[in-house]
Amino acid sequence: MTITSPHLGSPSVWTDARLLYALEEVVEKELNRHLKVAKDWMPHEYVPWGDGRNFPGFFEDGVAWEKEQSKVTEIGRTALVVNLLTEDNLPSYHHEIAALFGRDGAWGTWVHRWTAEEARHGIVMRDYLLASRAVDPDKLEQFRMAHMNEGFESDNRHSMLRTVAYVAFQELATRISHRNAGHQSGDPVCDRMLARIATDENLHMVFYRNLLNAAFEIAPDLTMQAVRDVVVDFRMPGHGIPGFERAAVQMAVGEVYNLRIHHDDVLQPVLRFLKVMEMDGLGPDGRRAQEELGMYMGGLDAEAAKFDEKLATRKARMAARA
Repeated sequence: MTITSPHLGSPSVWTDARLLYALEEVVEKELNRHLKVAKDWMPHEYVPWGDGRNFPGFFEDGVAWEKEQSKVTEIGRTALVVNLLTEDNLPSYHHEIAALFGRDGAWGTWVHRWTAEEARHGIVMRDYLLASRAVDPDKLEQFRMAHMNEGFESDNRHSMLRTVAYVAFQELATRISHRNAGHQSGDPVCDRMLARIATDENLHMVFYRNLLNAAFEIAPDLTMQAVRDVVVDFRMPGHGIPGFERAAVQMAVGEVYNLRIHHDDVLQPVLRFLKVMEMDGLGPDGRRAQEELGMYMGGLDAEAAKFDEKLATRKARMAARA
């Protein structure tokens, strides 16, 4: 689709309001496509309720939580907590995108639909964790309160275009993190649940990726700069979770999410689909952003290679000990 907006003049006059208006038709098209392919699902159907037992407190027969009660692996437990706490901040995420995208027309319909779909993820993950006794419920609640009390402010809240670029990558990153957490969890029930969540996240990624593609058509220089800024400064929305840095290291070593995965499975697929590095017809600012993006990706690949070597060495050492 080629979108032309001659009445808006040169790229220098683009504002968030004008971009929102120019992209409204694309949002409506993508929303209709999403509603046709998305499938409603019931969170309660993915939870092993039969494994549940009362916890201490109001119930006399309550059984205290112990790690051995769950078949979930240590890395699976860490990833599940991080991913759930990230989902917990949905009210803040909704506030952010509602303020940027608005609550009217196709934009508003998408904002509310996205929020409703994301809410399922937190519901099913928490129910699974409690029913299967995969985590300490007291600590999980303490972490939730601490994380949500901090709220969330996006690094890109000042720019609608940067927000669109960010979520195009972030939704894919979340999908990959959920999927890998399922693979590493050691529990087929958990794997199936996270696969269902990952399917939603992929559809969300496609929506934003296609919207970003349309933005490249109407404002290529500004969009290229937005993509560069987002890629260079990217961090997951759960970075404010208590103990996030330590958990991120564990998830990196456990191959749930690390530099190699970020480069190969998140950034590169979106950049390739949009043909960002092959794009021509850019102005000076767009070309500069494109060049800087290319240099950054090259440096990130080199850093990922170093991480790969360290991880391989660690695996060999552990295998020798075993």
